[in-house]
Order: sequence, then C-alpha cells, then structure tokens
Amino acid sequence: MRRYEVFPNHPVSPLQIAEFEPAPLGDTEVAVAIKAVSLNFRDILVTRNTYFANIVDGLVPCSDGAGEVVAVGKDVKGLAVGDRVATLFFPHWYSGKADARALSDARGAESTGAFTERFITDESGLVKLPDSLSYAEAATLPCAAVTAWNSLFEAGDLKPGQTVLLLGTGGVSIFALQFAKAAGATVIITSSDDAKLERAKALGADHGINYRTHPEWHEEVLRLTGGAGVDVVLEVGGPGTLERSLMSVGVGGRIAYIGVLTGLAGAASPVMLIPKASSIQGIFVGSRAMFADMLDAIATHGIKPVVDREFPFEEAPAALKHMENGGHFGKIVIRVGD
Repeated sequence: MRRYEVFPNHPVSPLQIAEFEPAPLGDTEVAVAIKAVSLNFRDILVTRNTYFANIVDGLVPCSDGAGEVVAVGKDVKGLAVGDRVATLFFPHWYSGKADARALSDARGAESTGAFTERFITDESGLVKLPDSLSYAEAATLPCAAVTAWNSLFEAGDLKPGQTVLLLGTGGVSIFALQFAKAAGATVIITSSDDAKLERAKALGADHGINYRTHPEWHEEVLRLTGGAGVDVVLEVGGPGTLERSLMSVGVGGRIAYIGVLTGLAGAASPVMLIPKASSIQGIFVGSRAMFADMLDAIATHGIKPVVDREFPFEEAPAALKHMENGGHFGKIVIRVGD
C-alpha cells in the first residue's frame, strides 16, 4: 500500500510517497479504501510545520477523504463492507459545543490523515455518504463544507433575507455561497479576478467586488447594503482583511473567523465591534451533527460541490502548488484509488 507522509524540514520534498503495511483492525475499527482526498490551505501549513500543532516527520496529511469500506472489526455496528464514507475532521466531536476532547485528534495534523490507499479508523471517525455524491465530490466536504455550514447556520445564525459577505472563491467561500443561496440569503463575494466573480454570480452570488479594483472593498460593501453592512461575514483571510470585515459588518452582525490565509498576526482591534453590538467567533470546522445536517441540505437542494481540478495521486506536490498559487475556484481534489 502507498500513502503520503510529511517531512516539513526536507529542503526539496516535504511531501513524499511511502510504502506501508496496514495494521490489523481493532474490534471497533474500519478499513477504508480511499478513493479521493481534497486539499485545504491547512495542508500547506502542515507541510511547512507552521500550523497550530507541531508536525512530526512521517505524519500522513489531509483531513478530507472519501472511499469505500473494505473491512470492519467484530464490534462495528454502524458500518458494513461496501458502505461509501467520508472522514470526519474531528472524530470525537459528536454534537453541541466543543470541549477539549472534541477538538483533539484533528485529522491530518494531530492525528493520522486520509492521504493513504488504506485508511484505518474507529467507526466514529466516519460518516456515511448519499449515493448522489461522487467520491471526488464527497472528499471536499469534511473541512471546508462543514466550516461553511457552521459559520452560516451555527455561529452565524443566518436567516432568509439576510446578507452574507464572502471573501475569495476558495472552498469555504464557494460552499458558503451555495448554502447561503439555498437558505434565501443575499450574497456579496470578493475576488481579484473578474472571471471568478462571474462564475460566482452564475452560482447565485448577487454582487461581486474585485478587491484590486476596490482596495477599500468595505466601502463597496456598505454602498451595496445602503450603509447598513452585512449580517454575516465569513472571514477567511486574517490580517489585512479582518479590519475591513469589521467595517463591513452591520449592527448585531456576526463575523465567523475562519482562516489564516494572510498570516497569523494583525492589528485589527475588536473595539470596533462595540458600537455595532456585533460579534466575532472563531470557527474550527464542526461536529458530526453539523455534517449530518449539511448532508441533508445538500440532498434537499441538489447542491453539487464545485471541484476546481482533479490531480492523480503521483502529482500531489503539483496540487499543493496549485492551491498555493491561489488560482483555484472551489476545491482541489487528488485521486487516490480506482
């Protein structure tokens, strides 16, 4: 069997293919033949060892995978050979608010990831998939899609008729666009590329702002909302964008703070939240219950994940480079098995 392993200090190849022999199954464990994985910006940070957790040599990366169950332990109750499944980012966050245990063992950093031909996990670390999704589509869901769902409907408390601001056209923002439109919201989205803005509008975005044309893009947000600002912001950037997100949010609005695309340090002041009685909440993916609710919505509304490009297994470094260059729209997928 083959898998990818991370060696962050390697000067040339921090991501390397390795041969391995799968371990025997425990009583409550499941073996999955992974068919596809998808990338998140987090995976770039992991290969550089600049993520929140310290990355050890030999870690198997990638939180997001989908595949077919090929073997089950004797005490497994909820899954059977032949089931189509996706990985859970947090295998121990079942529902409700997260605690320290729920946020431990995140796939692809704190624990073994899914970038392997044979993935072995306790059955609690997997979720069944509807037949309407291909393995490539399903592999996009565990991190970006659940993050978007949590940001909009759990932390964001989004209601029909409200307005959402999305930054960029990566995986989280495009899922949020699809979910928000299905929920009856107005969507404003930003990009530096007019062609991407047109694609976003084809998916339902109501307004697009080119942040190169409008570097003070919060002013355009306020213009589009008649000065009121937006109800929910999905803040995926960090320093340099958070300041403008704070100026874009309306009275009583919510900022879902998700990403670190522009770094980990910044000068934005939360005092800006006070005169608007608005709030900001850190988002770290979500629970199994959120995943289940999201799958129901995907089925109900016929939502299809947007896959920017698929790469073969051997071209994973090129896939990471494609993500790093920022030219993608939606999710980047790597095929693992047939």
